[in-house]
Amino acid sequence: MPDPGFMPLVEGQALMVRPQNAAPMPWRVATDGIAISPDGATLYYCALSSRHFYAVPAGLLRDSSVSESSLAAAIRDLGPKAPSDGLAEDAHGTIYAGDYEHGTIRAFVDKHWTTIAQDPRILWPDTLSIGADGYLYFTANQLYRQPVFHQGMDLRQQPYALLRIKIGAGPVLQR
Repeated sequence: MPDPGFMPLVEGQALMVRPQNAAPMPWRVATDGIAISPDGATLYYCALSSRHFYAVPAGLLRDSSVSESSLAAAIRDLGPKAPSDGLAEDAHGTIYAGDYEHGTIRAFVDKHWTTIAQDPRILWPDTLSIGADGYLYFTANQLYRQPVFHQGMDLRQQPYALLRIKIGAGPVLQR
């Protein structure tokens, strides 16, 4: 679920829904990022409107006899992370996330987030995917520049970008 009181800052401005002729409203989106460990044992996830990162045993999600309360008790809060729109995990277990507030790509290694790329072209990184060629691919979707956030004005600029970063690892392949 979205974190109460969550207010991201993108390009120096609080990201809020700003309709024409109406008061701004908080922008709240639940789970959006999801990744699975190479062994298939752990599912990682985060909400788009949050600064937290979670994990849950995937086997519990597949077991219909597990109660909601038991499932909730098994969720681990892995601590803070920058807000992101999407996750990806490589075959070595490194998890990647875009940081849409700072235009960066981050990697979760040894229980810590580190920045692996920062560039002014990384405008709301989304749709992360790892290719067999050892690259992490992602879009710069400019979501925060859409009309709903700017009183009906579309501030997106073409051409839209598909970017990549060499990570030297392949995707998680499940059977």
